[in-house]
Amino acid sequence: MKIGIVIDPVHNIKPKKDSSLALMLAAQADGAEIFVVQQDDLFTENGCAYGHMQKIEVFDREQDWCRLDDKKTVKLACLDMLFMRKDPPVDKRFIHTTYVLDQAAAEGVSVVNPPHTLRDFNEKIFAAHFPEFSPPYTIGADFGIFKEFLDLHGKIIMKPLDGMGGDGVFMIEKGDVNFDVIWETLTQRGRYPVIAQRFIEDISAGDKRIIVIDGEAFPHMLVRLPAKGSIRGNLAVSGAYDVRRLSEKDHAISEAVGKKLKSENILFAGIDIIGEYLTEVNITSPTGLREIARESGADPAVLLWQKAVALRLRDCDNTPRDTTSRTVA
Repeated sequence: MKIGIVIDPVHNIKPKKDSSLALMLAAQADGAEIFVVQQDDLFTENGCAYGHMQKIEVFDREQDWCRLDDKKTVKLACLDMLFMRKDPPVDKRFIHTTYVLDQAAAEGVSVVNPPHTLRDFNEKIFAAHFPEFSPPYTIGADFGIFKEFLDLHGKIIMKPLDGMGGDGVFMIEKGDVNFDVIWETLTQRGRYPVIAQRFIEDISAGDKRIIVIDGEAFPHMLVRLPAKGSIRGNLAVSGAYDVRRLSEKDHAISEAVGKKLKSENILFAGIDIIGEYLTEVNITSPTGLREIARESGADPAVLLWQKAVALRLRDCDNTPRDTTSRTVA
């Protein structure tokens, strides 16, 4: 198999915690050839999708963890699978990249996750599809809407719709003199919608990341623990974590979300739960694989790769494909 991974600059990867590396290690162990490409190196021309790609060999170590070949311009159709692992923000540039991935899919490449789902399912808004599990929330841009929401609940979280890693997350209490400034900053004075959620006190016990692969929750989850005095559990800002088995409530939420994900052919997702509330559904570039594997002894990246191979085989059975020019030059 030949697989491509759309990725942020390779030199920025932290090998100890990077889920894209975990996936590459699993694929390479199974004999796959791996090629990496950045979104700025993707383009379409005369009805075909291309990329300036680099073949990569990976190693499970902290230093000198990869070996890269020189960039070569090739058709994406020479790949069997392509994983979109570019981190948010899901901005205009990200959306443009999904159009190139659409073209690759039309040429027979199995794209994970499907490009249209990356556009259709914002990870903050996606959680709102499950009101029975979500905390009270409001999404909008008008100051008055958020003022009423704050007055009703007394303590809320506000955050942008397209961020990641805890960026732009604010806790606001009723009477906070900075509330209007926070609103101005997040919405750019009412120009862009954001989400507000009732504050969940259980954040002190951690922010749970559950890995969902082909609609099924992995039995171990990553629990990201806020630093003392913080309300953000993201590893990018706290660094502490634990790995635990899912509770009965976690399973119930995961099952409901998993059914929806599977119906949309979303192979790989990370759902975030605080206490007993679903807060986000991440399908852009879910993380947590390395930490879960390290602490549980079971590697979700291996399962993800196995499911991806099965998906590829199903695609091949259902869609005849021209394989006359599949060599990566």
